[in-house]
Amino acid sequence: MRRAIIIAGIGIALIPVVIAVMKYNLRREKSLSPEEYVSYGRGDLNITLFYNRPYKKGREIFGGLVPYGQVWRTGANEATTFETDKDLTFEGKILRRGKYSLWTIPRPDTWTIIFNSEYGQWGINSKGEPNRDPARDVLTVDVPAMTQDRVVEQFTVTFESVGDDVEMVLMWDKTLVAVPFSYQR
Repeated sequence: MRRAIIIAGIGIALIPVVIAVMKYNLRREKSLSPEEYVSYGRGDLNITLFYNRPYKKGREIFGGLVPYGQVWRTGANEATTFETDKDLTFEGKILRRGKYSLWTIPRPDTWTIIFNSEYGQWGINSKGEPNRDPARDVLTVDVPAMTQDRVVEQFTVTFESVGDDVEMVLMWDKTLVAVPFSYQR
């Protein structure tokens, strides 16, 4: 009985140490791929994107660190989130206003862009697989991937006005993917 009490006491005493180590590891991971909020507003349209921005650091990115043909969390750490206060139209398909996780399937010439109704989850599970339930995908579109001359060191997402429409632009390494969409004014 005395031995069980000692073991339980040691276990309880170690809880703060384990929590401190977990917090340290999370902070360290976040510093390697800092968080970023991107906001886009035009007229009465407001979009907010939250993602973590990993660095290239001399690595081969697409087809290497991020394999071709496999689902990617579109950043690092948590799954990227995309929130809009207006319905958006991607290639004739409507994405209802709301909050979504954003996933991609990179390929050399074409990317699949996936909006999923589940959000707030870590980007990968304990097996290192995407933490996405395909049954909750609400919209997918395929867009061309372009190779640019300049290298983008840190993964970057921006929004750009193009005439009456908008493009969400994803850039990393020498890859640029523009995802055009429109909205009702």
